[in-house]
Amino acid sequence: MAIGARLRHARLVKGLLIKQLAERLGVSISLISKYENDKLLPPLTVLHSLVTELETNIGALFEPNWSGVDYVAHAGARPRISAGGDKDAAGVMLERLVPNGKGHLLQGNIHIVAPGGGSMGPMRHEGDEFGYVLEGRLELSIDDAVHELGPGDSFSFPSHLAHTYRNPGQEVTRVIWINTPPTF
Repeated sequence: MAIGARLRHARLVKGLLIKQLAERLGVSISLISKYENDKLLPPLTVLHSLVTELETNIGALFEPNWSGVDYVAHAGARPRISAGGDKDAAGVMLERLVPNGKGHLLQGNIHIVAPGGGSMGPMRHEGDEFGYVLEGRLELSIDDAVHELGPGDSFSFPSHLAHTYRNPGQEVTRVIWINTPPTF
C-alpha cells in the first residue's frame, strides 16, 4: 500500500526537511526519500519511529479515511496494514479492529505474523499494551526478558519499556493487540 504521499505530507506539516527527519531518526536521506516515493516500505520499528517523530500514528498513514461504521467493524471489511518486511524478510500484517480517526483512546489490531516475521527491532513509546495470542507462537521481549507465548496466553506491559516480538514457529501467528493511546 502506498503511504509515501501521506508520509511526506506529515513531514511537511511538521516543517521538517528530509535531512532533518533523517538526522532525528539516524537513517539516511535516501532512505527517507525511498519511503516518501513508495520505493520501500519501512520496517515496523522504523515506521513507528517515523510516526512518533511526526506526531501521528501508523493508521493515519495507511487508512486515514476508513469509512467503517463508528461502532462496528465487520469481519472481512476491516482494513489491513502491511508493516515491516521486504522481499527478503517476512513481515507483519495489522488488521484494524477499531476504526481510525474517530477520537478513540485505545487502538486494537490483530497482528498477523508470518513465520520468522516480527517487529524487526525494539520499540518504545507512551502508553500501555495488552495482547492475547489467538494462534501460533510468539516470542515477546520486554526490556531484557524473553517470553515464549502460545494460544490462550496473554500479556500486558507499559509501552515505555523496550519491546520487540517475533514468530519463532512454522505457522502464522495471530495476536489481538490493544494499545493506548493509538500509535499504530
